[in-house]
Amino acid sequence: MGEGAASRRDRVRPVGIIDIGSNSIRLVVYDLNTRTPVPRFNEKAVCALGQNLGLTGRLDADGVTLALATLGRFARLAEAMNLERVEVLATAAVRDAADGPDFVAAIERIPGLKVRVLTGGHEARLAALGVLCGTPDAEGMVADLGGGSLELIQVHGGEVGRHATMPLGVLRLAEAGGRPRTEALIDSHLEGVPWIAAGRGGTLYVVGGAWRSIARLCIAQTGHPLMVLDNFTLERAEAVRLIDLLSLQSRKSLEKVRGISKKRLPHLPNAALLLEKVLRAAMPSRLVFSVYGMREGQFFKMLPESLRAQDALIAACRQLARQSGRFPEHGDEILDWMAPLFPDESAAARRLRHAACLLSDCFWAEHPDYRAEQAMFRVLRLPFMGMGHRDRAFLAVAIHNRHAGEDGAAQAITGLLSEEELREARLVGLATRLAHTLSGGVPGLIGLTRVAIEGRALVLEVPASDPAFLPELTDRRADRLARALGCDSLDMRRV
Repeated sequence: MGEGAASRRDRVRPVGIIDIGSNSIRLVVYDLNTRTPVPRFNEKAVCALGQNLGLTGRLDADGVTLALATLGRFARLAEAMNLERVEVLATAAVRDAADGPDFVAAIERIPGLKVRVLTGGHEARLAALGVLCGTPDAEGMVADLGGGSLELIQVHGGEVGRHATMPLGVLRLAEAGGRPRTEALIDSHLEGVPWIAAGRGGTLYVVGGAWRSIARLCIAQTGHPLMVLDNFTLERAEAVRLIDLLSLQSRKSLEKVRGISKKRLPHLPNAALLLEKVLRAAMPSRLVFSVYGMREGQFFKMLPESLRAQDALIAACRQLARQSGRFPEHGDEILDWMAPLFPDESAAARRLRHAACLLSDCFWAEHPDYRAEQAMFRVLRLPFMGMGHRDRAFLAVAIHNRHAGEDGAAQAITGLLSEEELREARLVGLATRLAHTLSGGVPGLIGLTRVAIEGRALVLEVPASDPAFLPELTDRRADRLARALGCDSLDMRRV
C-alpha cells in the first residue's frame, strides 16, 4: 500500500463541538487532520439561557425552548455530515441553574447528543488551551469572558496554571443594577483572587465575543491598518485610555463600526468596565486579543500529539502550499538555498523566512496584473495562527516583493514594521523571486546553484553544463537583490 493510501486510511472524519453557553449555542465542525482549527461549519443561535439567572436561579424559559429546537437542528446536521463524533459542552448557565439537570436530560433525549457539564475549572482550562493552540509560547494570564462567567487562568511554558471562575459574565453584570453596583460586584470578586497581581508586567490574553467587539472598536479608533482581531495588541496604558474613551461613546456612534453585532451593543459598557478593572488589577505590560477560546481548546485537546507538536504557523503555510502550490516541497529547498544571505538571523526571523518560502508559490493562479497585490492581501487576511500583526505584515511585504509588486501598494502596512524589519522582508521576497526564476519553480534544481555574499559582491554560481540555467533570465533579478543587500556588484559564475 502506497504512502498516499496509508495517509487516507489514517485520516479521521470531522468532529463537531457544540458549545452551550449562557448567551449563545454554537455548533462548530473541525477537521482533526490539520493543526489549524479552521471551521468547516460554524453556526450559532442566541438563546440567552442565562438571562436573569442571578435573580431567578433558573434558566430562561423562552431560552430553553429555543435552545432545544436549535440543538435538534444541530444534531440532525451532525448526522447528515457523518461526523466522527460530537462533543456537547455546557458551561456556566447550565452548571449554575437549579433546573440545569432537567435541561440536560431534555437535551439527551435528542438522538446523538450526550452532554458534558463543565466545572469552572474545566472551562478555564479549555479557554487557556485555546489560547495556547494559537499562541503556544503564551506567557501571562488568560481572561475569558462569557455570558455567565469570567475565567482567569495563568499560562506559562505551554502549561495551564492557577485559575479562578467568577459570576461576572455579561448577562450577570447586566443584572447588577447600575454602574456603581456593577463596579462593586467586579471589585469584590477580583479582590478574591490573590494571585491576580502575579500578572504584573506579563501579557493579558483576552477571549470572548464582547471583548472581540471592543477590539474592533479599538482598531477603528486607532486607524490600525489590519482588521484582524487575533493577536491585536495594545500596551496597557493605551488600552486603558481607549477603553475609557469608548465607554463615553454613544450607542449611535458605536453602531457605525462595521462588524459590531447590535445584540452585543448593550453589553459593551459593562464588558469595557470589566476589562479596565482586570487591567488595573493585573497590571500587565500589554493586552492581546485572541479569537481562540474554549472551543479551540477542545479542538486542541482532541488533536493527535504529533499535530499538537507542530509549529502552528509553519503547519498552516505548509498546508496551504499543498493545497495551492504547484510544487509544495520547493519551499524548504528555497529556505536552505538563501540561508547564506541571512547569517545572523534569530530563530524567530528564520521561522518567518520559512513561512514566506512555503507561501512563495501559493498564489501563482492569480491574474498576473494583480498577483502581487492579491497575494499580499490574502496573506494579511488568511486565518493563520501563531503570529502577531507585525509578523503578518512582514510576510505580506515579503510575498508582495516575491511577485514584484509596486512598493506603494504595501504602504498601508509598512508602518507596522521597523526599517530593519522592512528591509529584511523585502530581501526575503527578492531572494525568493530569484530562486523561482532560477529553478522555474521546479524542485531539485535550486540546490545545484549557490548564492552568497563575498566581500562587497553578491555571488551567484550556476552549473556551466546544465541547460536549465540561463543567465539572461536571472541577471536583472539578481542585480536587484544585490542592490537591496547593499552589495557593490553582482558576480555571476558558471562553474
